[in-house]
Amino acid sequence: MTVPSTLRVRRSLLHLVLAVVAALYISPLVYMLVTSFKTREAAGSTEPQWIPDPATVAGYQEILNSPDSPILTWFANSLIAATGHAVLVLLTAAPAAYALARLRFRGRTAIFTVVVATLFIPPVVLLIPNFLIVNELAWVDSLPAVIVPAAAGGFGVFFLRQFFLTLPGELEEAAELDGCNRWQIFTTIALPLARPALVTLFLLSFLTNWNDFLWPIYVLLSPDALTLPAGLGNFQSANTIRYDLLMAGAVIASLPVILLYLVAQRWVIEGISRSGLKG
Repeated sequence: MTVPSTLRVRRSLLHLVLAVVAALYISPLVYMLVTSFKTREAAGSTEPQWIPDPATVAGYQEILNSPDSPILTWFANSLIAATGHAVLVLLTAAPAAYALARLRFRGRTAIFTVVVATLFIPPVVLLIPNFLIVNELAWVDSLPAVIVPAAAGGFGVFFLRQFFLTLPGELEEAAELDGCNRWQIFTTIALPLARPALVTLFLLSFLTNWNDFLWPIYVLLSPDALTLPAGLGNFQSANTIRYDLLMAGAVIASLPVILLYLVAQRWVIEGISRSGLKG
């Protein structure tokens, strides 16, 4: 069956528009990568240069070996904090979401309404209360201060609940007939089937914590305790015209998130499409 010419034209126009949009999104990343391999003089030039001439890794060498900016320590802190935060989000959100999606109990709708309502609270409003709590727990200037406070957010519960609602009830009924209790159904049936949503939530939580800048600068005080965004912020204030160093630091900060998405993109696409959050 031949495709009508008008349909081919529409597809070609659609592909062209998508290519232009993709180029607009990718070009800043490409220019960041290119600039990180430029010399100090070329990086500070006002003339755009898409191919570094000459190409150099001096920016990476300087930023990695700088005694005043322990970027590898910041990188390790961010990796520990983001991973720990994402794991805690899954541990708190999955049971709550399953209960709100599959169990029948009085007040379920009211509880879910409150959970969703928390999504409309600006995070900046919680800075002072969270700081007071963290200070009472003696977590200031330590990684638990950036791992724990936001680990029980409403988005994870809402996201996973939408996914659990799509699971067929016949599976749970069959499991109950086989003698499984509710916890066994949750751990052996619901969680394995929810793997795409769990991977997606893990990635989103990891990304949120990895990119967080405001909260770490409030609770992390010593240079060796900083996460990567906060550390690079301090580094930028001291090197406002060293664009080669700033772009090298930005590339280092971007790599884990990009690699994590490339590995998990199949589950991310499936998780978002089945959770009802697609556009």
